[in-house]
Amino acid sequence: MSLRYYYAFSAPGTTTAAELEVFLQSVAVEARAMGFDYVSVRNVVFDTPKKLEAARLLASGARLQSPKLKGVVLLREGQVLVHDNENGSCGLMPERAVFLFVRAGEEEAVGFGFVQLPAVLVDLNGKEVLKTLFGDRWVLESSVNSPDERYRKIVRRFADAGYLDLEKDEFAESKR
Repeated sequence: MSLRYYYAFSAPGTTTAAELEVFLQSVAVEARAMGFDYVSVRNVVFDTPKKLEAARLLASGARLQSPKLKGVVLLREGQVLVHDNENGSCGLMPERAVFLFVRAGEEEAVGFGFVQLPAVLVDLNGKEVLKTLFGDRWVLESSVNSPDERYRKIVRRFADAGYLDLEKDEFAESKR
């Protein structure tokens, strides 16, 4: 079993992408000072096929389930990654993201930041099928499988700014 360090962030929908980017740039300065080998801040609107493909990597955890998604429901393209008509579930595609990516050595890059997901799912005719749980909020749920304290320092910055919703450190729990 692999241990994980989980975190979830959110910001009000009234917060602009530019405001979040300024915050993440300040965290990036600290991440560079902590010695990460790679530090990058991205502010992206997923509006092209190439960008939509990148969005698939950021959206793995945003899932919905509803009876309204069962049966013959044809959702407008670009709103969901996958739609299971049989059990009425779907994975949501982000519309926009503001992210800080860091990498230590040969490890995979780890992302900290925010995505905006569709507030409403619509069918091919533009008719509302389902309001999502996210509204216009900026959100992210993710994890890293490393005990590296630098990741926790980054999450502390999100907490200090009022953006932290959840933190669970299985590494710390396993030491008890």
